[in-house]
Amino acid sequence: MKHPLLIVLLLVTYLSCSNLHAQTQTQEEVKKGIQDIPSFSIHKDNYFITGIPTNKDIKSETADVKYQVSFKQMVTRDALPWETYLFITYTQKAFWNIYEFSSPFQEINYNPTIGLAKFIYNKNNHVKGLATLMFNHNSNGRDSIFSRSVNSINLKYSTAINPKTLITAELWAPFGYKEDNPDLIEYIGIAEVTVSHDFIPNKLIFEASVKRGMKWDLQGSIRSRLYYNPFNSKNQYFMLEWYAGHGESLIDYDQFSSMVRLGYVIKTNELDFLKPKLK
Repeated sequence: MKHPLLIVLLLVTYLSCSNLHAQTQTQEEVKKGIQDIPSFSIHKDNYFITGIPTNKDIKSETADVKYQVSFKQMVTRDALPWETYLFITYTQKAFWNIYEFSSPFQEINYNPTIGLAKFIYNKNNHVKGLATLMFNHNSNGRDSIFSRSVNSINLKYSTAINPKTLITAELWAPFGYKEDNPDLIEYIGIAEVTVSHDFIPNKLIFEASVKRGMKWDLQGSIRSRLYYNPFNSKNQYFMLEWYAGHGESLIDYDQFSSMVRLGYVIKTNELDFLKPKLK
């Protein structure tokens, strides 16, 4: 955990050595795809998982359920200035102490965004990446000393480094958090890197996501996921997740947690169009 970014960079270097002859979609194919795909779709993974801590005693107060609902709406299908497209997203993540008496919710985090997306093409007019600029709001919807919220302007870029591997890098400029939570960014940082690799496409997938806190004495966080699909559907999986670090929930952003959870996920495929197709 001391150098999670180094782990991801080594993983990216290893996976990028797989330089297969493949080709991504053309600009015309991308534009046609925008017209054909549904306006309303999954944004991040939608899941229901349950698990236990690895750094605490296992009991009804420390085991929990985590679930997430996330969707995206394309506001425009026709390109705006600078060949951009307007979209909105909404993600809600909940931590549910289902094993305690009366099964209380520990925390619910709300994350609406509005943004512009731009496809990036290479000199041969084939898509090589997707860049997005977003206004992002994160909040737990509570008040007084329990209030946790931050606004930010986020810049994200996603690309494929081979036909089976996607990498996403995101930077954010936070504001509107210092009054209630002046040290929040010291724990959640201002950047995230995510690598996803298909060991068996649509069947077995590994993903690692890393954040780094703003102070060197903080460990940041690393979230790893292993997806397995035993279904006929392409977007339904069982998911094993391990989260270790700070900032998994806003209420306890300054507390280190290490949780292993297992459950059901409807997996997003919004970036699959970036993967090159083998010739």
